[in-house]
Amino acid sequence: MQAARPDAPIAKNVSAISSNADDGSPESSSSESITPGSQPFSNAAIKPAIHGTYETARQRKIWYGLVAASSGAAAFDAWTTRRAVSGNYGIEGDPLLRPFAHSNAIYAATQVSPAVMDYLGHRMMTSNHQWMRKLWWVPQTAGMGFSLGAGVHNYGLVP
Repeated sequence: MQAARPDAPIAKNVSAISSNADDGSPESSSSESITPGSQPFSNAAIKPAIHGTYETARQRKIWYGLVAASSGAAAFDAWTTRRAVSGNYGIEGDPLLRPFAHSNAIYAATQVSPAVMDYLGHRMMTSNHQWMRKLWWVPQTAGMGFSLGAGVHNYGLVP
């Protein structure tokens, strides 16, 4: 039967080296102890490289709902604008969208503003500032409100 073996090698200490120094072996010629090349990590708390997300699952669902609603409101605005302009019941009031008012490109052009508001709302939702995290829904809701208001106005122009 074999004797129990240690799990790890046993470190040499100064007394073991000094006792071997008397026998004249080459490995015992130095009288200093063996030290590791690096020191162990401290047990102090380490600051994470990136912060965790502040958004909750509920906020994420609401954000996706506002994405769909604001894009839908912008599409409704584009449809009613195209309908009113094609029937000569009015003109496009926004000078940036006026070149697109007589073509189907207005549907794509009106989606730029909701995309910017969606991005801004998401950045506010995940911001480090608490006041921004409380008001993250405002850009999307405001953009959706303006699009719905313009769409209802345009819809009332055409008999």
